[in-house]
Amino acid sequence: MLHLCHHPDYVVPRFQNGALAPDKYTCVLAAIRESGAPLTVHAPEPMPIEWIAAVHDPDYVEEVISAAVPAAKERRIGYAITPPIARRSRLTVGGTWLAAQLALRHGFAANGAGGSHHALPDTGAGYCVFNDLAIAANRLIAEGDVARILILDCDVHQGDGTAVLTERRDDIVTISLHADRNFPVRKARSTIDVALPDGLDDAGYLAALAGTLGPALDRYRPDLILYQAGVDPHRSDRLGRLGLSDEGLLARDRFVIGEVKRRGIPLASTLGGGYGDDMHEIGRRHAATILALAAAARDPADDVRSAS
Repeated sequence: MLHLCHHPDYVVPRFQNGALAPDKYTCVLAAIRESGAPLTVHAPEPMPIEWIAAVHDPDYVEEVISAAVPAAKERRIGYAITPPIARRSRLTVGGTWLAAQLALRHGFAANGAGGSHHALPDTGAGYCVFNDLAIAANRLIAEGDVARILILDCDVHQGDGTAVLTERRDDIVTISLHADRNFPVRKARSTIDVALPDGLDDAGYLAALAGTLGPALDRYRPDLILYQAGVDPHRSDRLGRLGLSDEGLLARDRFVIGEVKRRGIPLASTLGGGYGDDMHEIGRRHAATILALAAAARDPADDVRSAS
């Protein structure tokens, strides 16, 4: 059973040329439903403001909540912060936290949004408003659900905001595999950074991942993985610089879930980057990642029990 966090208010209507444009979050959910995979959808609550302000500057949090973000910060984010966007930003953080809670019970769960890894202490950036990964990790540890979390970021862009927000903590480990010459120009310092050359193919990417993840899991022994499963390392992504194929992305995801499952570590995934003109294609790519993770995480004993 795939446990997926989704809320109708993840979707903020967009119009192009007078017509309603497809939304990535709608396309992800539709593609998962079309797959026929067993699915339970969980609707998150907005993350309480105090948990957001425990990680981000309270003045910035208030700017977002009141939809009064200064124009300079909106330009850095990449879009205007309206009341629906402010609500979506709180909901997606709540979705990552809820996915983590579900993963602790079921081994794997996914948020159908999130992965906003560029959001910094006092501003958003790079289409990210609140850093759901850092906020969820902080709350999970503060409330005693886990003692140590590893945030694995496989987006094509470095998880600079996550690195900055967690840099003084030894109970949150950050790993970022990203294109070296892509955004952001000025990189932060994750616990482990793996900077990849332009055009790196499936084999090269998987070798880099294999040389990084297992040793890190054995060294840091986290209680939970938050996986930023961006699909923008795909070779056709508009904002990517890497050369992964569809099968390469799925091999990445199967390798990740295989490594954590072998060690008995629960994993919660988020979306992340995926850019192009066809939102249905991007949605299918994200859905394929979630479905691959769910299939590999499933306990074969569940099939036996279901058949009996």
